[in-house]
Amino acid sequence: MSNYMKNPIGRFLFHSILLISVSFPLLTRAQENLSSDDLFQMARKSAFSEHDYPKAIDLCKKALEKSPDYSDIRNFLGRIYIWSHFADSARQTLNEVLERHPDNEDAIAALADLEFWNNHSTQALAYCEKGLVYHPRSQSLLLKKAKILNDLARYKEAAAITDTLLKSDPKNAEARALAQQTRYKSAKNQLGLYYDYVYFDKQFNDPWHLVSMDYKRQTSLGAVIGRINYANRFNTNGIQFETDAYPRISRTFYSYLNAGYSHDVGIFPKYRAGFSLYANLPQSFEAEAGFRYLYFSSNTWIYTLSAGKYYKNYWFNFRTYLTPGNSNISQSYTFTTRYYYGGADDYLSLGIGTGISPDDLSNNIQLNENYQLKSNKITAGYNHAIKKMHVIFITATLINQEYLPKTYGNQLDIGIGYQKRF
Repeated sequence: MSNYMKNPIGRFLFHSILLISVSFPLLTRAQENLSSDDLFQMARKSAFSEHDYPKAIDLCKKALEKSPDYSDIRNFLGRIYIWSHFADSARQTLNEVLERHPDNEDAIAALADLEFWNNHSTQALAYCEKGLVYHPRSQSLLLKKAKILNDLARYKEAAAITDTLLKSDPKNAEARALAQQTRYKSAKNQLGLYYDYVYFDKQFNDPWHLVSMDYKRQTSLGAVIGRINYANRFNTNGIQFETDAYPRISRTFYSYLNAGYSHDVGIFPKYRAGFSLYANLPQSFEAEAGFRYLYFSSNTWIYTLSAGKYYKNYWFNFRTYLTPGNSNISQSYTFTTRYYYGGADDYLSLGIGTGISPDDLSNNIQLNENYQLKSNKITAGYNHAIKKMHVIFITATLINQEYLPKTYGNQLDIGIGYQKRF
């Protein structure tokens, strides 16, 4: 031992072992003296701050040894099992709570989440309905039920719930985002009629007129829309045929497809097409990435990115269109906000931006120019639903545009529209 202790490494190991042997019983006794609440708080810190789920599970179990009927701890343990992908352990733990307290809302909500996230939407719905028997006004359970009904393609029922939630709490951003997802799906059919009047103070002598009619049908794969556009531009008439589709990919992703044709080139592009991938993200965020294609006498490819966020009564969206050229990239940016004063179709909107959007039917013809257009615009709009089945809207856009090098003119676009759902 004497030779061992003379070695610095030996002394270090000896003292380390001695310290551990003395400290471990003290730490063990200290943990035994902690209350179930102390252990619960330690478990929450381990889970949320340290992301150490095994440690949090162990602390929860120790806490339950002291307080077996502490439902909050058992519910939290069930949640940790869910996050750790231990579905069977989660079910067993949460059902133990319901055996003692059948009306425990947290346990019911956790089980609904567990089944929904494991693609058992019917079972998840059953838990929500069970919870609503005990807590009929629970906003969290109602919102979960609406999400599940949307996943089960029971859109009318989902829309009815989001309408109820928004009436009682107009600032519920999650309900607002879900209402936007379900509003187009809740009616099998929709007819739309739209008119745009475009006035120029300098660029053109005559105003433009654009009339569109469309029919939307909700299918098992998503919405499909057929549209006919008529325009009078440069004292010349033109017709364009379009179709849109919104295929659903998953709970998070859906897409947009567009194709169009016109024989009247110059009034409309001869061909147009588009694709976007949308993502419904946590915290009421949404994102989009895609492209648009226009063909007049040559190909024009335009790429788009957008990000949106629901916050209380508001929706904010930023979008850009990028058009690669021979020497540079033409850029268009738009920031839009909506203030919702009622349901999903009741809002005031305001937007500011630069450049021309290929999705703007009243103006995208001006992308068929040899020079790079520079413009600034501001848009205001009013949207209102009447008994949910009738929607009216009006928009006004003022554009200051460089239509020749260093030559600017103003353009005023007034649009009105009506939609009938059935």
